Amino acid sequence: MATVEHCLYCFEVLSASLEKRTPLTLSQVQTSWAEYPKGLEEESVSLSSESEEQPTSIHAAPRNPTLQRVSESGRSTPGSSSSGSSGASGSGQESDVTTPSSSGSTPSFVPVGMQIRGSKQRDSITESPLFVTWNTVSPTSHSRHLRGCIGTFETQPLAAGLSSYALHSALQDHRFSPITKGELPGLEVSVTLLTDFETCKGAMDWELGVHGIRISFYAKNRRLPSFGACYLPDVAVEQGWDKEETLISLMRKAGWGGKKEKWAEVGDMTVTRFQGAAESVGWEEFKAWKTWVGKR
Repeated sequence: MATVEHCLYCFEVLSASLEKRTPLTLSQVQTSWAEYPKGLEEESVSLSSESEEQPTSIHAAPRNPTLQRVSESGRSTPGSSSSGSSGASGSGQESDVTTPSSSGSTPSFVPVGMQIRGSKQRDSITESPLFVTWNTVSPTSHSRHLRGCIGTFETQPLAAGLSSYALHSALQDHRFSPITKGELPGLEVSVTLLTDFETCKGAMDWELGVHGIRISFYAKNRRLPSFGACYLPDVAVEQGWDKEETLISLMRKAGWGGKKEKWAEVGDMTVTRFQGAAESVGWEEFKAWKTWVGKR
């Protein structure tokens, strides 16, 4: 799964590009984060019950806002059954993710950086399909609004893939103007590494909050490009959609203009599901780490 270091590296690559300097490498970011003083480690703490000798584990709340909302509602968290290793990729084509830019404010989100950070949240994964998402964050309500999101279903070496898509999503998402240096203090970056690609048995053979979906189908005698029809696992939960609403929205994104009650009548609907738990980091946390690195 994605880690804090992956997010820090994306911020480092973007800020270095805008500041006309050479960024640290992913390896350097990982090494420095392991040494960075973060206070208590982000791991389970065992407390003894007064009435029993058995320990009770207290876990930090999920850092990703979507995961927190899902866990609070009793759902399984995205990627909960994932081994953390890269799954089979899709067609290998790049894809813009339409995390709806009209997304409203989400005051229930927990501000990124409020939880204790650990240096042991590391993963041996070295390559994966991936997506990088940039959001603007309100300083008062902490609501998030999409600022750019681009990724690929083709397996990428992480150092090269994160660097490339951090810049693509920030500067080349055709739905938005390029991110500027002055916007950096208001940004948050989210990285999702995609795993466990599976062809669904039907259009509804996937689980909200667990799977992202990618669709392709025939309509009006032409094949719509599957790479243009993908939602990451957290999109439906963030928007409050049910599975049918998610699928219809994704079909609209792919270019379908039919009546919503006719969605099941399109030809040769193929749905691929995948998993991927996102990790997020805000500018303030990146800046604090970068200042510490600079002093060394």
